[in-house]
Amino acid sequence: MGTVTIGVSIAVPEPHGSLLQELRAGFGDAAAHGIPTHVTLLPPTELDATDLPAVEAHLTQVAAAGRPFPMRLCGTGTFRPLSPVVYVRIVEGAETCAWLQQRVRDASGPVARELQFPYHPHVTVAHGIDEAAMDRAFAELAGFEAEWPCTGFALYEQGADDVWRKLREYTFGGSVVPPQALRGVDRSSAVS
Repeated sequence: MGTVTIGVSIAVPEPHGSLLQELRAGFGDAAAHGIPTHVTLLPPTELDATDLPAVEAHLTQVAAAGRPFPMRLCGTGTFRPLSPVVYVRIVEGAETCAWLQQRVRDASGPVARELQFPYHPHVTVAHGIDEAAMDRAFAELAGFEAEWPCTGFALYEQGADDVWRKLREYTFGGSVVPPQALRGVDRSSAVS
């Protein structure tokens, strides 16, 4: 069967996802239309295609242990000069994203792996483009805000054309936690 390249992420819903994707393309990021707007939980990972059922079973267990949580984006940040990335910041929900990605990459699971950089949840809006365009992305999206209830994540596969396509969605198993119930509390306790 060969190998496949997969990723796991939280999709940024409409209308925000398409808006950020169009802006990313407008900043000159040629990969923008092949990458749905998202928060990464598992970066691109190559594995044997026969391992996909085990990955899907693992992700089902991870989702069952989670519960919906408030996600809020606000403003911009950058990883420059370490990495040529400008992103929209996650100001609510970051702790839960960190919890989820740890479970997705768990050492006992089928996609255990180390990361190139420490995990920092974000929404990429410019990657690997010229510095002036990176500066423009940083400035133009500084006032961007969006929020939504995050109810799950999805498994994606990168095609031979470099386009990422959703294979399956995973809905959290717990009940919804209202945003006001999470304000001022340790959000890591909201995902047990």
